[in-house]
Amino acid sequence: MQDLVVDKIVAYLRQVSDGALPAAARSVAKTFIADSLGVGVAGAEAPWRPEVLDMAASSGGAAEANVWGSGERLPLGQAAMVNGYQMHALEFDCVYEGAVVHAMSAVLPALLGWAERQGSMFGGISGEQLLRAVAAGIDVAVTLGLCSRPPMRFFRPANCSGFGAVAGLAVLARLDEAQTRDALGIYYGQCAGTMQAHIEATPQLAMQMGFAARAAVTAVELARRGMPGPRAPISGPFGYFALFDGAADPAPFNELGLSWRICELSHKPFPSGRATHGGIDGLRRLIAAHGIAADSVRAGRFTVPPLTHRLVGRPPQEGMTGAYARLCLSYVGAVCLRRGTIGIDDFADAAMADPATLALARRLAVIADGNPDPNALLPQRVELDLADGRTIACDVAEVLGSPTRPLSPDAARSKFEMCCRLLPDRGAALWNGVAALETGGAATLARMTAPPDQRAGAPLNASAIAT
Repeated sequence: MQDLVVDKIVAYLRQVSDGALPAAARSVAKTFIADSLGVGVAGAEAPWRPEVLDMAASSGGAAEANVWGSGERLPLGQAAMVNGYQMHALEFDCVYEGAVVHAMSAVLPALLGWAERQGSMFGGISGEQLLRAVAAGIDVAVTLGLCSRPPMRFFRPANCSGFGAVAGLAVLARLDEAQTRDALGIYYGQCAGTMQAHIEATPQLAMQMGFAARAAVTAVELARRGMPGPRAPISGPFGYFALFDGAADPAPFNELGLSWRICELSHKPFPSGRATHGGIDGLRRLIAAHGIAADSVRAGRFTVPPLTHRLVGRPPQEGMTGAYARLCLSYVGAVCLRRGTIGIDDFADAAMADPATLALARRLAVIADGNPDPNALLPQRVELDLADGRTIACDVAEVLGSPTRPLSPDAARSKFEMCCRLLPDRGAALWNGVAALETGGAATLARMTAPPDQRAGAPLNASAIAT
């Protein structure tokens, strides 16, 4: 059975495996690799991470790849799973907004872990090879997400990222055409993340990213050993488009290889769902323009597209978990009004139980605007009713961290340094290692994600990077 989308992926990977990466794509790739490693290191302190690590390590196995931030060594698939969980658990990972895909979050854990293992087994993978493979994986993940048409039913951010991880691994492992087709089909057989975990805000939301990274490794390992997979995993009658998307337009795959999607990723300046960032951005603009204080706000409204409302329109509650609060625009809006920014420690139990913050959050409504695009996160409108009778408003079409409003280099470095406080002796070396990735081995970079000892860093806070 033929799959025209798989045909295009295979042809693209053949083209990119030995091709040059343009200077602009190279620079952006290093920026987002550094950002993603920093976020992954910070995720070593995420809720439920000890349990995830204990489960991953409980069955033993070869010590092949580092767990970022703490340095335990696990079999490749297990390490990729833990690191994928860490990357998404704090909602601080980069995103492709137009496709709503966290493209890097399964790709980088799988690819860097593979490079680390290969460094000790088969002569090593160069930093240049890693850059090309990461860029290729992002292209495939994002393009698949751009094909979707209805509202999300399955957790597209992880499922698409897993397909991208298979594509990137196919480049690093130098799979032939038949093996690449098999690997894509075998991955699809493991693809399962749904939006139920998002609605309930359980830790399984981030675990789905870890599962995607592990499944990509499993798929490539089986394909290398000759196991066949379904040959129409995307366009087949029971393929990804039919079952997961429900309806899809494969036209974006006609553009695969014509531009580098990694250049279109968005940073997250704040450790909360990207759908909350438009509201935070609008509030910060209003604070700067009018000098308002939280106690002057009688009520407020975030008018947002239906997808944004589905993702972050949940009501604030007493006893919220951090995972719930990160996806609650009313809560993060109240924190922003009171503090001017959002930090990781704003999702600690004590912070989320603060009566003044909860009272303000309950006065901030999230309203769907009827936007007909089921995948739109923007535009958003922020309105505040003040105690003096005025109503002030801000319309947000482009959000801080997007390609059109990128973080400054200083802000990106500040975010990285804040995230890497678990690596007080290695954070600078890790940053510099990414900056010089073309001249070094990828396995060397992977080793920099581990601390020289088990000391924990200081509490994390994002106030320094939200500029």
